[in-house]
Amino acid sequence: MNNDPSQFTLYSGGHRGAEAEFGKLAEKYGVKEVNFSFEGHTIERDTGIRMLNQEALEKGNISMDIVSTRLGRSFSKGNKIRKVIQSIFHMVNNGYQVFAVGWILPDKTVKGGTGWGVELGKLFNRPVFVYEQDRKAWFSWVNNEWQMATPVIHHKNFAGTGTRNLTDDAAAAMQDLFERSFK
Repeated sequence: MNNDPSQFTLYSGGHRGAEAEFGKLAEKYGVKEVNFSFEGHTIERDTGIRMLNQEALEKGNISMDIVSTRLGRSFSKGNKIRKVIQSIFHMVNNGYQVFAVGWILPDKTVKGGTGWGVELGKLFNRPVFVYEQDRKAWFSWVNNEWQMATPVIHHKNFAGTGTRNLTDDAAAAMQDLFERSFK
């Protein structure tokens, strides 16, 4: 595979953990980086920051009821989680492949806010890959099931999101993903 990393763009959020790690790998491999944020939001990476104003956030304002229904759990009505959910919309809307790091739950959703990025990826019919930290393996969403996979970044625009609580195994798997994709 001969991918020119400079022709690729990572869309992420710059949060501590998986998103910051995606950003560091993008920088190391020469991939462009866009991190969506909003006023009053603390992030670890500010490379390629794209601040979302109220109007831009509204574009990602999918009803919290839909979020709760899709994920089978409720989120507080707090403004902060709403803005995070809205910013995740922009990551996935721009990324034609979705890579996430976290935990796949028994109901086939992914734990936490990361789960919304995964659900949006499914809704938008994007190739979705999750590194499952307990099982120490990548999974892809195929035919409404999670199947083990060995992903490669092949779309020029891709989204990277995930847990703040990144394991060393997950960081190594992310490194392998970039190595496989851009060696």
